[in-house]
Amino acid sequence: MTTQLLETIGDSLDGEHFPTLGEVASRPAPIHPQTSVKLVSDAFFHNATLDAVAVVEHDIPIGLVTRTKFLATVFRQFGWELYGRKPITAIPLDEPLVLPAAERLDAALATALERPQANIYDEIVVVDADGRYAGLLSVKQMVLQQSHSLANILIQKELAHERARELEEVTRIKSQFLANVTHELRSPVNAIIELAELMRMAAENGFVGQVRDRLTLLMQSATNLRSVITNMLDLSKIEAGRMRVIVEEFDVVPVLHEIAETTRVLLGGRPVEVLVSAQRTPVMIVSDPVKFRQMLLNLASNAAKFTEEGRIVLQQTGDDDTITVAVSDSGAGIRTEDLDKLFIAFNQLEDAHTKRHAGTGLGLTITRELALLLGGRVAVESAYGVGTTFTVQIPKRIEGDVFS
Repeated sequence: MTTQLLETIGDSLDGEHFPTLGEVASRPAPIHPQTSVKLVSDAFFHNATLDAVAVVEHDIPIGLVTRTKFLATVFRQFGWELYGRKPITAIPLDEPLVLPAAERLDAALATALERPQANIYDEIVVVDADGRYAGLLSVKQMVLQQSHSLANILIQKELAHERARELEEVTRIKSQFLANVTHELRSPVNAIIELAELMRMAAENGFVGQVRDRLTLLMQSATNLRSVITNMLDLSKIEAGRMRVIVEEFDVVPVLHEIAETTRVLLGGRPVEVLVSAQRTPVMIVSDPVKFRQMLLNLASNAAKFTEEGRIVLQQTGDDDTITVAVSDSGAGIRTEDLDKLFIAFNQLEDAHTKRHAGTGLGLTITRELALLLGGRVAVESAYGVGTTFTVQIPKRIEGDVFS
């Protein structure tokens, strides 16, 4: 039954590698055939952990002395005089199971368990490729090592399966991303080309008003294209650990008004009011102004996509150590079960076939990474159908040029 169980487990592991006997065997000093019975007895009495010794002549094992069988034989058959004078070969030696050091542990254990019941717990003698003594291994040690190896293999297989599942999901998400981003790149490029052509025709015919109207659309398409490309490049830098933070002192308030103006362009005439709530006096911080602006632009662009009417508010608050900017909208809102998915790279809450809004699904991921890079964080609160608020909080001062 034990052998069958081992074979079944071994088969289920698809030939995974177990340790060899040479890797796990201990190497207690062997004894020569002429060693006296008394010396062997003393060795067992003085070393409680010594369970067996190999009898070796010219490096070749010729027998095995186990504690239990040896002591039983000595006390039953030998008097003190005989006990003190005779060599160990005077006692019939057990014929050991001799296995090569290269033998795999699971196969060796199966062989050991097939021995007669009287010998099943005797130590195994391990030899090298030339048949020379290389050590001993008890069945108890083999079972423990076998259990440890099985546990490790099962854990590794589970980790491998989990990793494979994760890679499959990443591959699926990236494939979806590539399908989306191809569309997102093509659409603004086509729009820019078409608008430029219409503007050229309008200019040639003297229709200045049409040129002015189409300039707004052209700027909107160009801004969308820049956002897509910037996010793709930034994600590559972040993943490669080469995103640099360039620190300088700047005023937050003008940045908020700049973002608000860009948001109005992105709304394209929709009845959405864009407001800035900030101090009238300068709010100076020491950070990376480009990345600070990019975070807020990502959040404001996201708000513009999902807000058909109402308002978008950029609100600046903070204390002596931190600056906080909340970007709130009265848009579609986000379901509670979807909040955890917002910051996953390449992920979008709408799939490629049904989504109504442009975007690559990278903006929020990059915003979170940039906030972490600047020593801060991003939080979100939302009510589905009511609106969403993203809050960025970073320290007012970070030191030096930094690489992620």
